[in-house]
Amino acid sequence: MSDHSDERATMIAAGDLQEFVPRGREHCRRHPSALTLQLRRLQPASELCSSDGAAGLVGSLREVTIHERQRESWQLRKGISDVGEEVDYDEELYVASNMVIWSKGSKNQASTVYKAFTVDSPVLQALWCDFTIPQEKSEKADGSDEIVEKCICILQNSCINVHSIEGKDYIAALPFQVANVWPTKYGLLFERSSSSHEVPPSPPREPLPTMFSMLHPLDEITPLVCKSGGVFGSARVQYVADYTLRIVFLNAEPSIVMTYDTVQSLHTVWALRRVKPEEQNTVLKFSEQMGTPQHVATSSSLTTHLRSLSKGDSPVGSPFQNYSSIHSQSRSVSSPSTQSRSPSISNMAALSRSHSPALGVHSFSGVQRFNFSSNAQSPKRHNITHSPNSTSSDSFLIPETEPIVPELCIDHLWTETVTNMREKNSQASKVFITTDLCGQKFLCFLVESQLQLRCVKFQESNDKSQLIFGSVTNIQAKDAAPVQGIDTLLVLEGSGNLVLYSGVVRVGKVFIPGLPAPSLTMSNQMPRPSTPLDSVSTPSKPLNKHLGPLEEGVLLSPVPELRDSSKLHDSTYVEDCTFQQLGTFVHALRDPVHNRVTLELSNNTMVRITIPEIATSELVKRCLQGIKAILPKEVAVQMLVKWYNAYNAPGGPSYHSEWNLFVTCLMNMMGYNTERLSWTRNLDFEGSLSPVIAPKKARPSETGSDEDWEYLLSSDYHRNFESHPVAKALRLDPLEVSAPKDDFLQTLSLDSSTLLFTHIPAIFFVLHLIYEELKLNSLMGEGIRSLVVLLVQLARDLKLEAYIDYYYRDYPALVKTSRQTCIIDEVQTGFMHHPSFFSAEPPSIFQWLSSCLKGEGVQPYPYLPGICERSKLVVLSVALYILGDESAVSDEASHYLYKITSGQRKQQIEQDDNRCSFRHSTSVSSLAEKLVIWMTNVGFTLRDLESLPFGVALPIRDAIYYCREQPASDWPEAVCLLIGRQDLSKQACEGNLQKSKSSVGPVLSSDIPSGTESEEDEDGMNDMNEEVMSLIWSEDLRVQEVRRLLQSARPVRVNVVQMPEASDHEYIEEKENRLLQLCQRTMALPVGRGMFTLFSYHPVPTEQLPIPKLNLTGRAPPRNTTVDLNSGNIDVPPNMACWASFHNGVAAGLKIAPASQIDSAWIVYNKPKIAELANEYAGFLMALGLNGHLTKLATLNIHDYLTKGHEMTSIGLLLGVSAAKLGTMDMAITRLLSIHIPALLPPTSTELDVPHNVQVAAVIGIGLVYQGTAHRHTAEVLLAEIGRPPGPEMEYCTDRESYSLASGLALGMVCLGHGSNLIGMSDLNVPEQLYQYMVGGHRRFQAGMHREKHKSPSYQIKEGDTINVDVTCPGATLALAMIYLKTNNRSIADWLQAPDTMYLLDFVKPEFLLLRTLARCLILWDDILPNSKWVNSNVPQIIRENSISLHATELPSSEDLSLETLAQAHVYIIAGACLSLGFRFAGSENLAAFKCLYKYATDFLKCLSAPTASITGHYNLETCLSVLLLSLAMVMAGSGNLKVLQLCRFMHKKTGGEMNYGFHLAHHMALGLLFLGGGRYSLSTSNSSIAALLCALYPHFPVHSTDNRYHLQALRHLYVLAAEPRLLTPVDVDSNTPCYALIEVTYKGTQWYAEATEELMAPTLLPELHLLKQIRVKGPRYWELLIDLSKGTNHLKSILSKGGVLYVKLRAGQLSYKEDPMGWRSLLAQTVTHQNSEARAFKPEAISAFTSDPALFSFADYFCKPTVNMGQKQEILDLFSSILYECVTQENPEMLPTYIAIDQAVRRLERREMSETFELWQIKLVLEFFSSRSHQERMSRNPNRGLFMNSEFLPVMKCTIDNTLDQWLQAGGDVSLHSYLSGQPTEESQLSMLACFLIYHSVPTPAQLAAGGLEGSTNFSELLLKFKQLNMPVRALLRLAPLLLRNPQSMVL
Repeated sequence: MSDHSDERATMIAAGDLQEFVPRGREHCRRHPSALTLQLRRLQPASELCSSDGAAGLVGSLREVTIHERQRESWQLRKGISDVGEEVDYDEELYVASNMVIWSKGSKNQASTVYKAFTVDSPVLQALWCDFTIPQEKSEKADGSDEIVEKCICILQNSCINVHSIEGKDYIAALPFQVANVWPTKYGLLFERSSSSHEVPPSPPREPLPTMFSMLHPLDEITPLVCKSGGVFGSARVQYVADYTLRIVFLNAEPSIVMTYDTVQSLHTVWALRRVKPEEQNTVLKFSEQMGTPQHVATSSSLTTHLRSLSKGDSPVGSPFQNYSSIHSQSRSVSSPSTQSRSPSISNMAALSRSHSPALGVHSFSGVQRFNFSSNAQSPKRHNITHSPNSTSSDSFLIPETEPIVPELCIDHLWTETVTNMREKNSQASKVFITTDLCGQKFLCFLVESQLQLRCVKFQESNDKSQLIFGSVTNIQAKDAAPVQGIDTLLVLEGSGNLVLYSGVVRVGKVFIPGLPAPSLTMSNQMPRPSTPLDSVSTPSKPLNKHLGPLEEGVLLSPVPELRDSSKLHDSTYVEDCTFQQLGTFVHALRDPVHNRVTLELSNNTMVRITIPEIATSELVKRCLQGIKAILPKEVAVQMLVKWYNAYNAPGGPSYHSEWNLFVTCLMNMMGYNTERLSWTRNLDFEGSLSPVIAPKKARPSETGSDEDWEYLLSSDYHRNFESHPVAKALRLDPLEVSAPKDDFLQTLSLDSSTLLFTHIPAIFFVLHLIYEELKLNSLMGEGIRSLVVLLVQLARDLKLEAYIDYYYRDYPALVKTSRQTCIIDEVQTGFMHHPSFFSAEPPSIFQWLSSCLKGEGVQPYPYLPGICERSKLVVLSVALYILGDESAVSDEASHYLYKITSGQRKQQIEQDDNRCSFRHSTSVSSLAEKLVIWMTNVGFTLRDLESLPFGVALPIRDAIYYCREQPASDWPEAVCLLIGRQDLSKQACEGNLQKSKSSVGPVLSSDIPSGTESEEDEDGMNDMNEEVMSLIWSEDLRVQEVRRLLQSARPVRVNVVQMPEASDHEYIEEKENRLLQLCQRTMALPVGRGMFTLFSYHPVPTEQLPIPKLNLTGRAPPRNTTVDLNSGNIDVPPNMACWASFHNGVAAGLKIAPASQIDSAWIVYNKPKIAELANEYAGFLMALGLNGHLTKLATLNIHDYLTKGHEMTSIGLLLGVSAAKLGTMDMAITRLLSIHIPALLPPTSTELDVPHNVQVAAVIGIGLVYQGTAHRHTAEVLLAEIGRPPGPEMEYCTDRESYSLASGLALGMVCLGHGSNLIGMSDLNVPEQLYQYMVGGHRRFQAGMHREKHKSPSYQIKEGDTINVDVTCPGATLALAMIYLKTNNRSIADWLQAPDTMYLLDFVKPEFLLLRTLARCLILWDDILPNSKWVNSNVPQIIRENSISLHATELPSSEDLSLETLAQAHVYIIAGACLSLGFRFAGSENLAAFKCLYKYATDFLKCLSAPTASITGHYNLETCLSVLLLSLAMVMAGSGNLKVLQLCRFMHKKTGGEMNYGFHLAHHMALGLLFLGGGRYSLSTSNSSIAALLCALYPHFPVHSTDNRYHLQALRHLYVLAAEPRLLTPVDVDSNTPCYALIEVTYKGTQWYAEATEELMAPTLLPELHLLKQIRVKGPRYWELLIDLSKGTNHLKSILSKGGVLYVKLRAGQLSYKEDPMGWRSLLAQTVTHQNSEARAFKPEAISAFTSDPALFSFADYFCKPTVNMGQKQEILDLFSSILYECVTQENPEMLPTYIAIDQAVRRLERREMSETFELWQIKLVLEFFSSRSHQERMSRNPNRGLFMNSEFLPVMKCTIDNTLDQWLQAGGDVSLHSYLSGQPTEESQLSMLACFLIYHSVPTPAQLAAGGLEGSTNFSELLLKFKQLNMPVRALLRLAPLLLRNPQSMVL
C-alpha cells in the first residue's frame, strides 16, 4: 500500500452507520403523560398552572407541543449487566417534561424500555448514581465492607427522587434551589443556584456555601469543604462558598472535580474525597469561635429548618413558606388546593415558582447557619424567618441541634496558567478524560469560544496517593468526543473534518461511508425508512430551499447501507469524494459510548457511527500489546497510529488476512522493503483460502502462465498447507519449488531511518516471548506457525544462530531452506538498541520446565507482565509443586521470573540471579492444596487447564488428582470446581432440595381408592418429600400406613351389627354412640399429623394455606349410609370439636418450613371468613410462632387479634409469639403477656376479665420468653403463682391445677438448669418453697404486692391455711426437675425419692410418684442407665417385696398392706423411670434403651389383660402404657421403627372401654414422634428441648376433648422446640436425585464409652452433633468427603437446616447402591481391568455397566467398537479399549485425551511424519515428570495412592520412540546428524527426523558443542566429563559418541 499516497491512504473507514433517534422519544409519544393524568382529575383550569406562568389548560397543551423538542435531553452510557460483567450495548436515559425513560439498546438498535418514571413537576435533570451503603446501616451482612446501590436520580424543582434497581424509592426534599447535580464516587453533589444578583457580602459576613453533598438518599444534605494551601503553607479548611466557582466536570475514577472561575476565567481541578475527622472538627470549631450566642442560635435554627425540610415536615414550619406567603405576588401559594393536589411537592416549590431568585437568596441568608458574622440581624428578619407561632425570638437562643457535619472535601490539584489574552466567557463546554494508545491519561476540555480543545496529561504519583498534572496541549477543534473502546478521541475540526487523535497524536481523518458527496445531485429523493422528517420541512415547501445552495438534496439516508452494503464499496463516487465538501454537515458530536459516537448533522438528523477496533485477531492483538509494552511511549504511539491507518483504510482487509497485513506493516516500519522480499511479497491479503488475488497484484494477461503456478507454489498459503498434518494424512507428495529467479535478492538491505529500526532486537525478543506464551495454549497452533516465519526472518537478519537453530528444532518443516537474508550494515548495527534483557540463548518455556523436573538449576524466566500471563502461571506452579518452594507464589517479585519492561526502567532482577534447585518441602499434601488454591485465586479454571499442552498440564493434573482424593469440606466453590468435585462446589453454592422437589414424586396412593383426586389431596399429608422417604423406608409401605392411621379428613367406618332384638331407632343410637367413641380418636389425630408433616412444605405466597377439614361423620356398611352426630338422637358434649380444630390448625401451620418466604400480609390473608374456622386459625397462628414466622406479623395485627377477645386466638397468639422469641427477654412481648397475667400487673390496676386458659398460656409464654435467664422478678412472681389461693368471688377456682402447673413449668424454664447457683435469689428460698408446695404444710405469709388481694379466703373452697398439695405438687415437682436439670445434685434428688413406708405412701397420689421419679432421674441425669435393673432400682423396697409382679396371675393376700396402693405406686414409679429414660436417650435410637422400654411396654400390655388389672386399675395401666409408648417414640424419634409402629397401630385399633380422648392423643403423638417430620427430624436433649418436651408430654392426659383442667392442651405442640433437623440426605450431584451412600460417624469419647466409629447407610438420622467428632462419606463408590466437627458444627448445622442435602459424586466405574445393591457389577469392572490379558476380550458395551458419563459412552461407541473390515485398525481399537478402562478405573477420565495424544504422536513419529516437534516435547515432559525426584518422593510417601498413569503404557511408548530414532540413525540418520553437528547443511528429507532426535535427546547446539571443546576427545569418559555442564543425559551421549569420537571403534556399547 505504500506506493498509493493519495488522500485515502491516511483515512480511516468508520463502520456501522445508522440513523440515531433517542429511544425515549417514541416511547414518550405512546406513554400516558403527566398531562393526561392531570386532565383525568378534572380540576378547574386555574389549577393547571404550567411552569412558564401561562394559565389554563390551553397554555399547558400548547407548551407540550411547541416546546417539547427544546426541552428533551438524553444521555447514554455503556450497558451494565446485572452480574457486573461488560456487555456491548448502550443504555439511554431520556428526559422530556415530566418523564424520564430508561432504555437499554444494543448495537443493532433493538432497544427496549427498561423503566419509565413520571413525576409531578418538570424534570430538571436525570442521572445514574451509585450510592454505597456502609455496613451498619443495612441489615444484610454479606461480608463485603459496603454494598453498592445502583440508582437513578431525578431532580425536580423542589425535591430529588431516587429509585434503586432493587426497587427502593426515596424522595429527598431540597432546602435550596439546585442548579446542577453531579454523580460522584460517594453519592450526589449539588450546586446551589446562585443568581446573578448575589453580590459579594460585606467584609465581616461570610457567604453561604454553594456546594453540598448527599451520600445516601436518607442522609442529610451537607456542605462541601475545601482544603486549600495557605500563603504560608498552612492549609486551611473551609466551606466552599465562592459563588463564582462553577462545576464543569466531575469524574468518579479518579475522583476529581473540575471547576471554572467566572471572574478569573480559569479552570481548576480538585480531588474529591471523604472528609477526615480532624478536618470536620476544624470547620465546626471555626464556626463556633466566630459566632456570638445570637448567631449560634440562628445557625442552629437553620439546621432545624434544613432538617425539617429534608424530612418533609409540615409546610407551616418552613421559613421559606412564610417568607413567600408574606410577599405573595401571583397567587396565594399556600392555598389548600395546591397542597392537596401535589403532596409530594415540598414547600420550596412555592418559592421557586413565584419569586425572583434574589428574594429567594435573601430569605436564605436570613436563616443562614453558616453565618459567622458579628452583627445582629434585625428583629423584623427574625420574625419573618421563624415560624409564626414563636412570638419572641428568645426561645431560639438555646441551640437545640448539633451542626451538620460536612462529609466530602475537595483538595486543589491544578489550575491552568493565566494567559494575557483570556476571553471573558471561556468556560469549557465539554470535558472528558481520555487515554492514549499507550495508557497515558489526558484531561481534555473544549473551549468553544476559541475553538480549542485543551489536553492536560496527568498521571498517578508513584505512591498512588495523588495525581500529577503535566503541560497543556491545544488542538484546534469545534467539537470533540472520547472513543474509550480504542483509547482515542474524535475531533471535529473547524473545517468540518472528523479527525481521530490518540492523546495529542493525530491518527488520521475518519471517512464515513454513506454520506454522499454534495457534487452529485440525486435525481430522486430516497425514501426514509424511519420517521417522517421532524419539523424540518413541511410537504408544501420543496426541500432544497431549506438546505441552502450547497447542501442541496443531501439527506442522510441509511437505505443504501441497509439494502446492500456492498454497493457502497464499489460505487465510484465514494472513491473520489473528498471530505472537505461534506464538512458542512457534521456540526456536533455527542453521546460517545465505548467505540460508538453520534454525529449531529446540520439538517437536524443524527447518525451513530462505530470507530473500528485496533485489531480483531487474537494473534495481532497479542503482538501489538507486547511491542507496545517494550517501546518508548512516543514510538509506540506512532507505531500504533501507522498500523491503525493501514488496517482501517476504507475497503480494508478481511479478518483472515489481518496477520499478513500486520507483518507487512511491521516490517516496513523496521526498514524492510516488503515488496522485494519474496515471502512477504507473496503474502496474501485476501484471506488464506480466497481465490481472488488483490487487484494491485493482478496480472494484465487473462490467460494463465507458468509464473502464476510458481507464484502459487511459493505462496505462504502453499507452504503452510504443505506442512499441515492434513497433507500428511492425505499422503500428498511435496512439490518441488524452483528456486526464485530474481538475482537481486541477495543484496537487499534495511533502511535504517525507519521508525522501528533501532528497536528490532527488542521487538524480536518480545515476539519470541509471545511465541513461547502461545505454545502454552493448544488452541493457538495456527498463530504459532504464522509467527515463527516472521521470527526466523528476523533471527537470520540479526545473525542469531542459536535462535535459528531453536526454531528449526520446533518447526523443521517450516524452516526448511535458508531463505534470503537482508544485509544489515555493521555500521547500522551499532545504532541498534540491544536491550539489557536480550539473551543470546533463546528462552524456552519447555526447556525451563524440563530443567525443573530434572532438578537442575534454572535461570529466572523472562516474562512480559499482562501479556505472558500463562507463562508466569506455569512457571510459578511448577516452582511450587515440583521444586516445593512455597514462597514462589506468596510474594509478587518471585525469583523464578523477571519482568521485562520498556527500556527506561532498571531491571528488577539481573540475569545471573540465584539459581534455584530442589529443596524438601514441608508436607506434600499441603503443596498440592496450596497449588490448587493459588491457581483458583489467580482465576485459573478447568477450561484453561484443557487448553494447556498435556505435558505442561501434567503436574497440575497430578496436584488436582491428589486434592480430589482428600479435599477439605470448607474449600471455596471455585477450588472444588477445579479439582472436579462438583459435589463440593454444589454444596458450597447450596440450594435447597425441598424447594425444587416439593411437588415432585408420585403422590402416595392411599389405601382407599377414591374416584376423585381432590378427596385424596385433602388429608394434609401430600406435601411430604416422597423421594427421600422412599429411600429411608424402602422395604415396606409403612409411610402409607402412617398416613392412613393419621388421616382425619375422611369419614370413619362405623361397623355395628344390628342385633335381632334391637329396634331401628336403638340401632341408630347405637351407631351414633359408636361414632362418638370413634370421634374421640379422630379428634386426637391432628396433633400426631402435625408431627408427621413437620416443616415439610413451602407455601405459595399467593395462595391460602390449605387446612384439611376435620371430619366427624361416619359411614356405616354395607350401604355406606352416613352417620352424623348432629341428628339429635344422642347427647353430644357442647364445643366438643373446638380443641380438635385448634390442633388441626396447628398441624396445618406446622407444615410450613422455617425457611419459607412469608410476610405479615400472607398471615392476615389466611384469616378465614367464617367464624367456625376461627379455632383453626388460632392454631395456625400458634404454629407460625413455633416455626418462627410470627415475628413477621405486624404489632398492629397482633393487637387486632387480641382485642377480638376470642379465647382460642389469644391462646394461640400468645404461645406462638413467645415461642418465636424464645429466651430473648423481649420487652414488647413481655408487656403483651403481662396484660394477661394479673400477678404481673400493678396491684391497683383494674381487674381484667382474662379467661383462665389465656392466663395459663400467658404464664407459659413468660417462661418461654425468659427461658434460661434466671430473671429474678419473674421467678419471684411465678413462684408465688404456683400456690395462688382461690379468690373470694369464685375467681381462680376452676382448673386451678393447670394454672399451678403452668407456673411451675414457667418457673422451671426461667431458671432452667441453673441449679444452686441462682444469682441473687438466695432470699427467695426457691427450692425450699417448692419442696413445701410438693409435700404440703402451712402456707407462708404472702409476700409482695398482692397481699391485699388474698386477705379474705374463698367463700366456696375451704382450704384453710395449709397448702393444697393436689394443686401445687405437679408444678413444684417439675420446677425442681427443671431448675436442677442434669446437675446431679444428690440432696435435691433425695427429696424426690419415693416414700418407702406404707404410711407415707398413703399420703402421696400415685400419679405424683410418676412425676417425682421422673424429676429425680432428670436431676441425676448421668446415673440413668438403659437397662431394666436400673429401672427397677427406682422402686422402693417395700413395693418391690410386696407388690404383684407385672406377670402374676393370682393375688397375694395381705392384711396390713393396701395392695391397691402398692400396685398403683409400682406401675407409676416404673412409668416415671421409663419416661426419664426416654428423655435421656431422646432421638438417639439407643438399642439398649429401646429394648428395655419395649420389654416394659409389652409387660404393661399383658398386664392390661391379666386378671390382676382391676387392682391396679385400667385407667392407671392405660396411662402408664401411654407414657411408655411416648418414651419409646422419643428414643426412636424420626426413625419410623417397625416394632413401635406396630404397638401404635395396635393402640389405634382399641377404641372402646377405657380408651378416652387423652389416651388416643398420647398414642398418636407417639406415632407422630416416631415419624417426626417425615423422618427428617429428631429430638434433641439440650436443656431447652427437655423443658419443651416436659410441657408437651406431661403424663396426665385429658379425659375428653375439652378437658384443660390439669394441663392446657395447646402445650402439647411445644415439642416443636425440641425437634431438630438431623437427616443427612446424600444427593447425587450429576442426576440431582437423592441416593444411598455409606457414611462413617466418629463419636467423641465420653465417660461411658471410648471414641468409636459407626457405619451408617445414609439417608440416615445423625446422632446429636455435640457427640460427634467427624463424619466421612466413605468410598469406594462415592468420592470421599470429610466433615470435621472438631472445628465447629456450624457447617454441618447449615447443611442440615437446609434439608440435609449433602452432595456426593459417584466415582467413575461405580454404580449407585440402588442400581447395584451388592456391588457386583462394579467388581466385575475391576476384575476385568486388573487382568490385562482379558481386557481385549471384553466388550466395550459393558462400559455402561459401570459409568454414567455420556462422554465416555460415546468414546466407547465410536472408538472401541469393531466394524466389519478392520484390518490393521483392530490393534488401535484394543489399545483404546484398554486406555478407556484404565482411565475409568483409575478415577481419571480426564487423562483420556493425554493418553490418546501420546499414542498418536508416537505413531506419527514411527511413520516419520513429524512436521513439528511440539508433541515430542510434551511426551518428554511427561516422562521427566514421572521420573522426577519430587514425584518419586510423593509415591514413596504414599504408596497406596493409585498410579496416576498406567504403569505399562509409558515405558512402551518410551521404548517405541527410542527404537524409531535408533532405526533412523542406523538407516543413514547418522550422516545428517554428523553434518548438523559440524555445521554443514543437511538434506531436506532428513530434516524433520533430525529435529525430533535433537529434541528428544536434548542435543546441544553446534555452537555449544564447539565451545565445550569436544572435538579433541579420545574416549567416552572424557566426553562424560565435558558433557557434565551441558546437562545432557547419558543415553543421548551413548548415541552421539560414535560421531564425536575420532575412533568410533574404541566405543563399546
